[in-house]
Amino acid sequence: MNQKLQYSNFIKEQAKRLVGFLECGIAKADFLEEEAPRLEKWLQNGYHGEMHYMENHFDKRLDPRLLVDGAKSVISLSYNYFPSEVQQEGSYKISKYAYGQDYHHIIKDKLRELLQLINDEIGEVSGRCFVDSAPVLERAWATKSGLGWNGKHSLLIQKQQGSFFFLAELIIDLELEYDVPFKTDHCGSCTRCIDACPTQAILPNNTVDGSKCISYLTIELKDAIPSEFKGELQDWMFGCDVCQDVCPWNRFSKPHEESLFAPQESLLDMTKRDWQELTQETFSKVFKKSAVKRTKFSGLTRNISFLKK
Repeated sequence: MNQKLQYSNFIKEQAKRLVGFLECGIAKADFLEEEAPRLEKWLQNGYHGEMHYMENHFDKRLDPRLLVDGAKSVISLSYNYFPSEVQQEGSYKISKYAYGQDYHHIIKDKLRELLQLINDEIGEVSGRCFVDSAPVLERAWATKSGLGWNGKHSLLIQKQQGSFFFLAELIIDLELEYDVPFKTDHCGSCTRCIDACPTQAILPNNTVDGSKCISYLTIELKDAIPSEFKGELQDWMFGCDVCQDVCPWNRFSKPHEESLFAPQESLLDMTKRDWQELTQETFSKVFKKSAVKRTKFSGLTRNISFLKK
């Protein structure tokens, strides 16, 4: 076995067995040629809405070598967040990924652990950990690493796992054996996510108009939610899972085993009335270490007010 393959096998084994990632794939750190015109067109069409940060670091988004000196390999990893229990019916809803503690910190710690294991086994390897917080086109790299394909809702789908998982990257200066990019689109003629999207944010050409997405409206948008969406949000007050909930591939989703993703006990039982009477104190308690803190108490109460009939 050649050394590059040996190192790659070691990294994949440690990522899954010791660190707990679902899948691990590796791609050569190079310019994302196919993604460049897509990203440019997406931005030109204004699909990023008020997310002006998406316009920044255009070159870095397309070339990891501009992010990490001497970058040779992009290691893509997936981490399950599918819950065993969900909120009670008839309440205002939070996206499943935000039930527990903020995934950014939890997964970044796991990436650092993996990088340390690589250093212990191979020697000094430099790199950076990325969890949805830097100009990295994570779904493009996951596809290039052979992890899955981009569904019509633009999220990555894995045959055995569905799509309820986080993506993360470790970009390192070590040359490795690279995986074959995932080429087959297994969505076929299915349009369930397009048909089910409450705000028609999913376009027919595997593109999402982010400015219409409920996740954008309830999290990223800092101004008032446009009145045109009144009655269209289907009680989602933070994020949205509709396109994933209707996806046939998610029948293969299995509950995660990450204790830090377990929801605050009261979260699943809160009724609409409970949410409408939400205080800053309760917000701070229920979402103490949660990603929901991104929207702040003022943002969540804005969303709840918008949802009230």
